[in-house]
Amino acid sequence: MSLYQSMASSLSALMTLTRSSGAIPAGQAVPPVLELEDLCIAYQSDGRSQRVVHNVSFSIQPGEVVALVGESGSGKTTTAQAIIGLLAENGRREQGHIRLNGVDISRWSQRRLDGVRGSRISLIPQDPTSSLNPVKTIGSQVAEILAIHHAVPRRDRDAMVVELLARVGLSHPQQRVGQYPHELSGGMKQRVLIAIAIALRPTLIIADEPTSALDVTVQKHILDLIDGLRREFGTAVLLVTHDLAVAAERADRLLVFRHGRVQEQGVTAQVLSAPRHEYTRQLFNDAPALNTARLPTPADAVRRHSPKSLAIVVEDVSHAFSLGRGRSPGLTVVDRVSFSVEQGTTHSLVGESGSGKTTLARILLGFQRPAAGKVLIEGTDITRLAGESLRQMRRKIQLVYQNPFGSLDPSQRLFAIIEEPLLNFAPITQPERRRRVEEITERVALPLSLLGRTARELSGGQRQRVAIARALILQPKILVLDEATSALDVTVQAQILSLLQQLQEQLGLTYLFISHDLATVRRISHSVSVLLKGRQVDVGAVEQIFSQPGNIYTRELINAIPGYRHVARPPVHNPGSTYE
Repeated sequence: MSLYQSMASSLSALMTLTRSSGAIPAGQAVPPVLELEDLCIAYQSDGRSQRVVHNVSFSIQPGEVVALVGESGSGKTTTAQAIIGLLAENGRREQGHIRLNGVDISRWSQRRLDGVRGSRISLIPQDPTSSLNPVKTIGSQVAEILAIHHAVPRRDRDAMVVELLARVGLSHPQQRVGQYPHELSGGMKQRVLIAIAIALRPTLIIADEPTSALDVTVQKHILDLIDGLRREFGTAVLLVTHDLAVAAERADRLLVFRHGRVQEQGVTAQVLSAPRHEYTRQLFNDAPALNTARLPTPADAVRRHSPKSLAIVVEDVSHAFSLGRGRSPGLTVVDRVSFSVEQGTTHSLVGESGSGKTTLARILLGFQRPAAGKVLIEGTDITRLAGESLRQMRRKIQLVYQNPFGSLDPSQRLFAIIEEPLLNFAPITQPERRRRVEEITERVALPLSLLGRTARELSGGQRQRVAIARALILQPKILVLDEATSALDVTVQAQILSLLQQLQEQLGLTYLFISHDLATVRRISHSVSVLLKGRQVDVGAVEQIFSQPGNIYTRELINAIPGYRHVARPPVHNPGSTYE
């Protein structure tokens, strides 16, 4: 028996002894691991109390996964924070009960809750980068949970830490102990947080958006790890997520939150097959992985019979980053990539972090010059342009950034944000600038009344519409969309995708859509390039790539789409392909 198994066995015996000597008489059924009854939570602001969670009731049995799903602001994270006693300072429980293994902990002090946090209830937070201390080693951070609860003698902690890191699948765990968070990838850092969460074999793990910042294949590995640990230990899991597909694939039961209320709850298969609430049906319809139908474009039928001119041609483009003076060769990040995009269509670049997607986009936008190859934008090789000619070429191709919260100046009014490119490129009168700003604002379905507001006064979807309007104000022919919907809730994402499709039809726009989300790519794209470590391992029409991928890596990406098994698809199988 390993050191970890020995410690876990002792903890299990201790918890059993505690329960048998407490409030549960012999012969009585073991209560749920977690039970919420009529829970109401409010926040205090400016002397007023606003209720944000209304009469929430549910329970979780040992070994069960229950998912709280809903959009931002729905109350799901607040509910999870209340369970573990980590509400914001202005938050308070107004009424209701929170029971852990039959014991009501809703009135416990923070000091008393400290005794169960980590040992009986553990949290896997959303952002692994901000959740780990950047100036402490990985080993010391894992050891801290063992020290706080005096779970293992000091002399055994180092061995325990290594065993925990190995258990969560970190390679070379002995070496990881001495590393710092910045030396690990996002997936590795999330595994460290899971090691901390399972260190004391808790009865309940709260996983709050545990994979939202990770690539699709890393996401699958992390979710598989949590599921394996759940089966091994019988741990209950409360999964908090806005990703309907993840919940559909991983949860035994679903609770759908909206405006702080549970709209619907039930066994996952039943909710998926026959949702009773209109809001639940809309969520499922908007989730790309649960609705694989491509967004309809009337021009698709015409396009099949009348080929159009090429808006983008990429020929054998390669690029490398220098590793420093005297160090050659450099780090190759794009390796002989070629593809073309018909005018008025959408081509997607997909792949995990570090695959070369963003570097290719920067080359197309003229921000970087490739080491080799050509990039033709409407027949002009932009790799040969410089100075004013390159600046003017950028009027034809514009960028929409990933994060609408970070790409807009918070101090500017929306009118000034959208108008700014006209001041930089087009010497036109002020009345004409106003006319064009108002025209493009209406085209992206924003009320003109918002033009006097700042970005901080808008929702995420409204901010992204402003970013799209700013990109379109110069009337470009091509938009580069760099993860342009990944920061948005599923219904807002669906609205932005629908808007992009309408703009493409109305204006004849060509899109280069950059994403690691293959479910979204399938809905919006006409053609796809799959990148792996800078190389293009698959390219073709979207239907071909998803039904008959030519490379094993592409198959892995497709099979890692959350919710994959819940939607009817043709089998993804091609025994002749190779993982290059």
